[in-house]
Formats: sequence, structure tokens, C-alpha cells
Amino acid sequence: MPRWRVYARILRLLGVIGLGLTLAATFSLLERLRVPNGMERRQRWSRWFMERLSNALPFEVTVQGELPRTPMLWVGNHVSWTDIPLLGRLAPLSFLSKAEVRTWPVAGWLALKAGTLFIRRGAGDSQLIRRQMTQHLRNDLDLMIFPEGTTTDGHSLRTFHGRLMSSAIDAGVPVQPIAIRYERDGELDAIAPFVGDDDLLSHLLRLFTQPRGQVLIQVLAPISSVGKERAALAFEAQEAVRFALFGEIEEMRRAA
Repeated sequence: MPRWRVYARILRLLGVIGLGLTLAATFSLLERLRVPNGMERRQRWSRWFMERLSNALPFEVTVQGELPRTPMLWVGNHVSWTDIPLLGRLAPLSFLSKAEVRTWPVAGWLALKAGTLFIRRGAGDSQLIRRQMTQHLRNDLDLMIFPEGTTTDGHSLRTFHGRLMSSAIDAGVPVQPIAIRYERDGELDAIAPFVGDDDLLSHLLRLFTQPRGQVLIQVLAPISSVGKERAALAFEAQEAVRFALFGEIEEMRRAA
């Protein structure tokens, strides 16, 4: 790809990030002035920002399925940090993230001001985050979690952790499974995944020096949480996402 085009892509992204920082600074100012600035407003502005951020990324996005019209706990597979803007543009959403993200330069502050909930692994605060998630859902606010707990290369799906599903049961809201798949030249994209010890700058440069990849986002049928145990609910959501991502491939393998 011509170098000038790579630079143009990076400049566009930096411009969008600058816009996001301006919004975050505005939220901080409102907080200091004690001006009402609820989560619903943060979600609306976050969606507006995510749409512009996703447009600055080198992807062509296709969305299949019907978006929910009532608040739900969204759950999906996790491939890259790019999942967040690509999904965040679909609806006013808050995200659950690992606590380390809060310390990241720029991105951590943006996430905090957008209303992200943070969880520390193995820190014994699972009950606290469960109450926070439940209250979030009871306030008619959508929440997106990645119950695998980490990113993958897109070739497999890890176990969905049931403890993160408890908030949907407590709040009495359905679970909305989401499957996201990255492709390039008809195959699974080897560039888009953000895994292991990868760093953000190197990942961005790899993405921006390549032609646009394709992303398929499948909004699957909602799953009722009424009368279900969290492990069963997590497994049902996991299998819905697994079939959406790999169902046809697995059936072909069995037939062979």
C-alpha cells in the first residue's frame, strides 16, 4: 500500500482520538461543575464516538440480525480491541473491561469517561462487580461483556465464564449473543487478532499497511435468563456463538 495512504489513515485515526479526548475532557469538566451527566448520556456520546472510530479503521463491516429494542446483557467472542468500536457503534452500550485497561495511556481515560465497568482478576471483587452490573441493567442500560475473559485468534472459542452471567439473571433481562468474525481474502484474518504480548502501536501499523479486511457481526436470537442457572445460561450463549462462527465448518468435518 502507498505510504501516503498509510499516513492518511493514521492521521484520520489521530483526529478521531483527539475528538474523543475532547469529549472525555468535557465529561470531566461537567463532573467538576457537578452538572448532571448520567450514564445514558455517556452511552449516547460514546456510540457517536465509536461510530467515527470504527469508520477510521480499515474494515468493511456487515451486520446481520435484528438489534435488540430493550436493554440486555450483550455477550460475544473477543478477537481484538477493535471489537469495542465495531460493536459500540451498534447501540448505546457500556463495556466490562479488565482493570489493567484503566491504566492504559489515552485509551484507559477514554474508557473510564465512557462509563466502562472495570473488573480485577482474582481480586475478590466479583460480588461488587456483579452488583454494579445488575444495577446497570436494572437502570435500563445495555452492557457488553466478553465472557471468554481474553482475546483469541478467531479460530476457536474459549469457555464462557458463568459468573459474569449472574447479573442478567439478577436483573431479569435476556442475554444477547453476538458473534464477530474477521476475514481477509476469504479466510480468517491473521492480522486483526490482538493476542498475547502484542502491543497497540505495532498492531495499528500492521492493520493500516494492509488493504481493508472484512468483518461480519451476527446479532443472534436473544436468550431468556428466567429460571436458569448461570452456568447453563453461559453454555447456551457460548454454543449459539460457536455455531454462528463455526457451525457449517464443524458439520462439514463431521460429514467428511
